[in-house]
Amino acid sequence: MTALSVSQNPLRRIWLAAVIVASALIFMASNSARAATEPEELVEKATLTVEKLMADPNLPELHTYIKRAHGVLIIPQLFKGGLIIGGEGGSGVLLVKGSDGSWSSPAFYTLGGASFGLQIGGEASEVVFTIMNDGAIDALLNHQFKLGADASVAVGPLGKGVEASTTSNFSDDIYAFSKSVGLFGGGALEGAAIIKRTSWNELYYAAGADPQKILIDRKFFNPHADRLRASLPN
Repeated sequence: MTALSVSQNPLRRIWLAAVIVASALIFMASNSARAATEPEELVEKATLTVEKLMADPNLPELHTYIKRAHGVLIIPQLFKGGLIIGGEGGSGVLLVKGSDGSWSSPAFYTLGGASFGLQIGGEASEVVFTIMNDGAIDALLNHQFKLGADASVAVGPLGKGVEASTTSNFSDDIYAFSKSVGLFGGGALEGAAIIKRTSWNELYYAAGADPQKILIDRKFFNPHADRLRASLPN
């Protein structure tokens, strides 16, 4: 009597099928475990935002402003809207330029605020703030940073114009470049706060990572942000 081949043996076929299915499940579980974290996704979106706005013919000034900036805050999705009571918010990344002209790894921040006034509508914007001096950088590192009352994040449908803002403690200029979608009328937002996201900084790097150590001391680094850093002119 001759032995049955694998193709002829039902038990072997079942066993092989089970092995294949188990291997596929392990592979899928492994890929799921390596899925991008929220900070990683934000860095990737911030990279796309910079590349898109830098290539926009309606924003020819952006390249020059980034080259002259001491830091940039990139918010891929800044939502703004309301009915009588308005508000806005979004997560972003801050990078600081060193004395050698190189850009730091990103630190994670959230912008949020609320305002009262005659306003209606909603808006989603991709925004790049260029921070033009060390005083504003220090305020971001050391205090809860607040935009001035005259600094609307919504710069217009294509965002060609730039709007100035000041910190709560300094008269130092920040410029906002935005490509907006939607409608927002009346009632400029006052006192929008920019606050560090400690949990995201530590998730992206390691325990103890804070903006000072990431941006200035450069004790933390993540190669995942290399494309974002390379997209910024220096």
